[in-house]
Amino acid sequence: MKKITMVALGILLFGSALYGQAAAKKAKADLINAKGEHVGRATFAESHKGVKLTLNVSNLPAGVHGFHIHTVGTCDPPDFKSAGAHFNPEGKKHGLLNPEGHHAGDLENLTVGANGKANVKAVISGVTLGEGANSLFHPEGTALVIHANPDDGKTDPAGNAGARMACGVITR
Repeated sequence: MKKITMVALGILLFGSALYGQAAAKKAKADLINAKGEHVGRATFAESHKGVKLTLNVSNLPAGVHGFHIHTVGTCDPPDFKSAGAHFNPEGKKHGLLNPEGHHAGDLENLTVGANGKANVKAVISGVTLGEGANSLFHPEGTALVIHANPDDGKTDPAGNAGARMACGVITR
């Protein structure tokens, strides 16, 4: 009986450890605008291809907007400059079209419809929700920022994406 109890305890502890690891591989960001109003939510989940991003936003200006992961987990309105530069742990140039590579935080442009809404699903390669230099949970944290203009995909340091109009701190 004692042996069975120890085996059950071992299974329970192992299962708890696995659950803890799985729980640590998800994240979210609640986005606010310059007035501090909630405009959307992003969720992140670790996958074998990178980090899956699901973004749902509303009450934004219609059009094409750059959006990126920024290197500081702070979103002080109205300008969100507190979020720092693009997340770039490997010291690369800006832009998904850059032949020298791109920032880990560079993402495809976001298209907001005439109704002010956008829904995006993407996989971000080069980042992790785990440990290491490419973790979105480094000591300063990270934030997801939506810009006023489209990202041109190549101009350093930010693709001429313009002012920051929404921001959300990425948290577990």
